[in-house]
Amino acid sequence: MKIYNIKLIAFSVLISFSSLSCTNDFDNYNQQYLGGPENFNADFTQIVNPLKLMQRNQQSPTNWIYQLQTNLNADMYSGLFSTATPYNGGRNNTTYFMMDGWNERIMMTQLEDVFDKSKTINTVIHQNYSGINFTATLALAKILKVISASKVSDAHGPIIYSKFETPNSNGITDFDSQQEAYNNFIADLTSAISDLQKTPGVEDKTVLTKSDLIYGGNLANWARLANSLKLRLAMRMSYADPVKSKQYAEEALTSSVGLIDDNSANALVSYGGASPLNDIIYSWGDCKIGAPLMAFMNGYADPRISAYAKPATDPAALGKYIGVRQGVDLNGSKDRYGDFSQPIAAAATGDYFSISNGKNKIFTAAEIWFLKAEAAIRGYVGAGDAGTNYNKGIEMSFAEWGKSSAYATYVADASSTESPYIDPKNSANNILTGNPMLSTITIKWNDGDVFERKLERIITQKWIAIYPDGSEAWAEQRRTGYPIIFRNVLNDSQGTINTNTMIRRIPIPTKYRNNTLNYPQAAQMLNGPDTGGTKLWWDKK
Repeated sequence: MKIYNIKLIAFSVLISFSSLSCTNDFDNYNQQYLGGPENFNADFTQIVNPLKLMQRNQQSPTNWIYQLQTNLNADMYSGLFSTATPYNGGRNNTTYFMMDGWNERIMMTQLEDVFDKSKTINTVIHQNYSGINFTATLALAKILKVISASKVSDAHGPIIYSKFETPNSNGITDFDSQQEAYNNFIADLTSAISDLQKTPGVEDKTVLTKSDLIYGGNLANWARLANSLKLRLAMRMSYADPVKSKQYAEEALTSSVGLIDDNSANALVSYGGASPLNDIIYSWGDCKIGAPLMAFMNGYADPRISAYAKPATDPAALGKYIGVRQGVDLNGSKDRYGDFSQPIAAAATGDYFSISNGKNKIFTAAEIWFLKAEAAIRGYVGAGDAGTNYNKGIEMSFAEWGKSSAYATYVADASSTESPYIDPKNSANNILTGNPMLSTITIKWNDGDVFERKLERIITQKWIAIYPDGSEAWAEQRRTGYPIIFRNVLNDSQGTINTNTMIRRIPIPTKYRNNTLNYPQAAQMLNGPDTGGTKLWWDKK
């Protein structure tokens, strides 16, 4: 569309001769000359709809696609979730038998469901609205691309990112190494933060009003989200590139735009209906709560447990909160562990797994405070006090889950530790006191602890608070080694994955080893075989 309202032209002229120093001034002029964005004659549907989809497709709103994209890999490997379903005769991702057809959905969601929509937005703006400034809209798209791509990179390593729209001279699309990708992510987030600090145009405001499913057009919160993501990714680089990790983290910690440090700014995407996990958990019975998560929460007498899981209905564990251990013999049937605890996610801000208004958790305040706690023990400028940050992370999580009244008692507990795991169906799966797979970390902060003990305490509480974000939980567990989680009993990897060090990544699926993508280049970037046992670039501890 290239037809513009005469009032818009007059408004543009007025703006060029006016110095509008604040958002309120802009809003006043917007209302006076246009009657509000909803009355602007250009609805920008070809931009609005793809931007909405980019948000919803961060985790697919379709049940079976979400199951393949996230639930049957990162969710399971994180220790937050497990399954009682013996897929493929019991040999599948959960027992380290890599299901190529399942795993292709990870990159497919990024490239086809998110990046293609971003490409559409750029094309529509270039072809139909050249000369109009969509700075804020493009900044949002850039942030959403980083969120999607970082999760894919944390699964596979090398990734199609900076060269997505620019094949090489042979017409083949090159990969970024994970190191290149992370530096590109940081650069794009930094650029987006800068752009979001500019006053948006009328067209931008119209698009944002119609399409922003997270913050309803609040650009200050989007800038905080981008800065929070920058801190997350900077800390992920802590062992692989400590110099840049410190640089990027300190930029985020000292930025004037701030961070998501309060639950009022939590980044949640509404699916506009049922969460995809609703069917996977409650209709199909394919997803159970993870045994490590329940062992920690039981041991800590964690009041959030009733908001995370349902008690078991199995007569052998009736009324108990008990998860399914990863990679165990399911005896060929869901019946063996099918009535162990189901996940729920009934937060104070809404049910993440709701059948009517499910939400995808992108970033919440608790994570920021735990990131700041880790930055503090690493000596990063602007991080503040480690113990204060740690306690604030727990406080934010308790508030998120409607358990604020129990916070003070919980953080004062200096003795409780993870509980043993007793499998009433098969004692061979038991993990008893003294087993190195059981953590001895307690809850109460202790400034006198050595660095590693402090790190374990921070990451363990962060991991509990991140629920139900399996992708982030798995990434942090691999990066730090914390929390200590249970190893697989069954290992069907044919020697490609070490049981003790556990799965480190997901192989690039056959679908993406084709003539249009430079797979040989990606394989070389791995510095090891393209198997689940090869560590990612940031996995250097």
